[in-house]
Amino acid sequence: MNSSSSLRDLYSDTSSAWSFTPESMPGNSTSTAGPSNPLPQPRWKSRSPVFDLSPDFADVSAVSDIDLIQVLKTALASAMLQYTSTAIAMPWEVGKLLLQVQWVPRELESEISLANEEVEETSESDGEGEDDSYFADPNHNSSERHIPSNSSSRSPSPLDDVQVPPYTIPIGPQDGVWGMIKRIGRFRSEGWLALFKGLLTSCVTEVLSSTIQPIVYRLLQSFFPQPGTLLLPLGSHLITGFLLSPLDLIRTRLIVQSFIPRYRSYSGPIDALSQILRDEGGIKGIYLHPHLLVPTLLDCTIRPLVALALPGIIASYVTSLSSLTHGISEENNPIAWGVAELAGSCIGLMVTLPFETVRRRLQVQTRGGDRHHKAKPIRGCVSLRPTPYFGVVDAFYRIITEERSDVPLERKQGKKNKRRLSKAGEETATVGFKEDEGWFKNTGVGQLYRGLGMRLGASIIVFILAVVSGGESEDGGWAEL
Repeated sequence: MNSSSSLRDLYSDTSSAWSFTPESMPGNSTSTAGPSNPLPQPRWKSRSPVFDLSPDFADVSAVSDIDLIQVLKTALASAMLQYTSTAIAMPWEVGKLLLQVQWVPRELESEISLANEEVEETSESDGEGEDDSYFADPNHNSSERHIPSNSSSRSPSPLDDVQVPPYTIPIGPQDGVWGMIKRIGRFRSEGWLALFKGLLTSCVTEVLSSTIQPIVYRLLQSFFPQPGTLLLPLGSHLITGFLLSPLDLIRTRLIVQSFIPRYRSYSGPIDALSQILRDEGGIKGIYLHPHLLVPTLLDCTIRPLVALALPGIIASYVTSLSSLTHGISEENNPIAWGVAELAGSCIGLMVTLPFETVRRRLQVQTRGGDRHHKAKPIRGCVSLRPTPYFGVVDAFYRIITEERSDVPLERKQGKKNKRRLSKAGEETATVGFKEDEGWFKNTGVGQLYRGLGMRLGASIIVFILAVVSGGESEDGGWAEL
């Protein structure tokens, strides 16, 4: 081979093969890319990480290229994800709500002791032989009885002539939301499937709330371009909560009603809405009745106000105490801001939870319509107050003055007595109260804070997840179950 020959003559620049220069149209002179003719930048479209679906609706030609099958798949996947996340949290929500509406009267100690004496006398009169149950009347329901009351030694109370139905969970040791969940699952008239009552209504409410609230917020921004920083979010949450208040009412009643089909007041959300509109004043009654409107406005105003204002107040207070040059913000100090949000959520629960409890109590009681249609009381799976409340103030007063904060404790009993009680179909075992009874016995303040431990635990879990994820979540604020 000739040494003067080289491979340089065979080298060709292949950079033009990867050029983004558009092809020249016919009739135009060809020109090479140079400094005077820069290369056009490539256009990259954002794609969805799930189904690679992100059409450009600004381009009319792109609208015709939309794949309807991919759109339906995306909508179905989003709906299933929302439904699954709601179902996971639903048992805790059911347990919390039933704790909030459960009526625990102050005279519960004497009433339970008298009821237990009656049960013991009945079990002893059955005889020592176990074959006596053969002659028992199978149609007799021993679990449905009247609570005896000593009317001669005390003044009349809502406990007089109260009948304990077989579908009502007896008042007993609950140990918070988790204890109520176990009692619901083990109660013969409810069961574990009862922990998912109102699941569809809860899922629809959450989807509509997360969709309507940003729309309302943008509408308020268009009408009020320069308002305060707190008024627009507060107004959007208030309007959204007011518009979706009928769904919240239906959800509460579906959860509280008995799980037994013959004792149910509503067969589903659509039946509940039709009955409420028919028997309780129509659209005006479902939105503007004072027992529904006032607690809705209070709950939907105080909750977002506390969630939006308290973290900033706490952050500014800590900044003033520590003499920091720069204030604590979500961008500069994400962990410190998360601590401020956690503290704000814990303090805010002490303010918002009593209003939420009163709202649930007023939602459970039915309101009379006209003379032709009158709503019947709900047959609740927990004990409800037989006498209705007359408003928010009356509900606060009655809960504090008529109820008690401690719950009975189960005492140990012999196996023989347990067997007889189970044969009699009784759910109320021998119960008592703590010997060191404090001020909780004479007040119902504890009833206003049922589910507080679960809410605090949820706030702590949200804070830990935010710290672990490194603050990459786009949704700010604090969340709770």
